[in-house]
Amino acid sequence: MSQYKKPDVIIFDWDNTLVDSWQTIHAALVETFIAMDQEPWSFENTKVRVRHSLRDSFPNLFGQHWREAEAIFYAAFERLHIENLRPMPEAEMMLSRISAHISALGVVSNKTGKFLRKEAAHLKWDHFFLELIGAGDASRDKPNPAPVKLFLQNNGLRNVSSIWYVGDADIDMETARNSGCLSVLLHINCPEQANLGKFLPEITLSGCEELAALIETL
Repeated sequence: MSQYKKPDVIIFDWDNTLVDSWQTIHAALVETFIAMDQEPWSFENTKVRVRHSLRDSFPNLFGQHWREAEAIFYAAFERLHIENLRPMPEAEMMLSRISAHISALGVVSNKTGKFLRKEAAHLKWDHFFLELIGAGDASRDKPNPAPVKLFLQNNGLRNVSSIWYVGDADIDMETARNSGCLSVLLHINCPEQANLGKFLPEITLSGCEELAALIETL
């Protein structure tokens, strides 16, 4: 991968890139579906179907009652997310190693901003990032480029030449493309390319150790 130069900025997805959030997301969705008299998804179905932010996905799931469903989901999520929070393997080590080489690190996530920042504070990871931007913080959410543009604008980075966006899913690769970032797929079980649609990653890595090692060689 020597054809890539060291990035000026790395922006990370959060859920299931840096932390394992599936247990909490699924539990909160199950409570929501049951309360709304809908059949809950299986855990595997949750992992396949959850991509977009709540404000982009709930109107399709719950129609005119999506605000009621939103309140139920957020109440469940707020109750569960800190106690179930688990870092991805070697994530903290990776952030520590990368931050020694690149000073401009950030997070752009489709997790609601207040929950995102609370989780980072709980893990004591705040100091790694210039800013953590979540769903609702920008005018639009991922895969729209608005939250990436907001991060760059807020931190005086609009004129940098090399920005990597690191995530675990197809929506992250789409976000990278829409934002003019180099797309990095970080996934223990790298998905088949067919499952990523037309937004294929420019770099594919199987875990945090690989990303840290790559940055240290550039």
